[in-house]
Amino acid sequence: MMGGLRGSITIGGLAAAIKMMKYFYEKQQHALLLEKEKSIAELQSLKAQLHPHFLFNTLNNIYSHTQDTAPVAADMIIALSALLRYILYNCNTPVVKLEQEIKMIHEYIELEKRRYGNELEVSIQTPPNYSDLTIAPLLILPFVENCFKHGTSEVLERPWMSMTISLEGQIMQLKLINGKVQNKSVQTGGIGISNVRRRLELLYPEKFIFDIIDEEDVYIVNLKIELKPDTVPAQETNFKDNELTYI
Repeated sequence: MMGGLRGSITIGGLAAAIKMMKYFYEKQQHALLLEKEKSIAELQSLKAQLHPHFLFNTLNNIYSHTQDTAPVAADMIIALSALLRYILYNCNTPVVKLEQEIKMIHEYIELEKRRYGNELEVSIQTPPNYSDLTIAPLLILPFVENCFKHGTSEVLERPWMSMTISLEGQIMQLKLINGKVQNKSVQTGGIGISNVRRRLELLYPEKFIFDIIDEEDVYIVNLKIELKPDTVPAQETNFKDNELTYI
């Protein structure tokens, strides 16, 4: 009888402990849920404050105030507004027209050139005809940004960059070169470049060649990629190093 009683007490204590643990677990989960909902609410509030309509109105207000006092800054604000509009409204689709993407790159380079005045030497060669080819949006921009971030902005005398884009059928070839401080290596594992590399692997499997060359005083990006027309499905093509040569 005593043994049965002790067993009942033990089982009862164990059941009470399990119930108590369940209570504290549910309370902890509730607290975490409330914290998560609070974070989501704060994030939505921030997003609401940064709504594109608000952003462009603010840029327009700054533009109107700088037209007379700082015309160069006013022009830069208009260029920035055009870039933001393209990124926010044109880049929500899986692909964009290659012609639009390269036009955006031109506008970005022109915006950067204004920071350097006449000191920056830029060479740009692009195709005369794009044959309605499409490309994943913002695929080239990180490489161009890298030119200015790690190249021209750190070169004290005569900064320069060169961009060549050519087409052979549906094959786009990009060669991007910029000068850099001698013997200074460029960070190639940044978020921008690693993100583009991952996007290439996911969106263009076996349809691209990507190579970065970091030399003593120049930094070179080579990209070759098979694009798709706007309406005609692309044929399956396997890329091999001995079949594709860089520019």
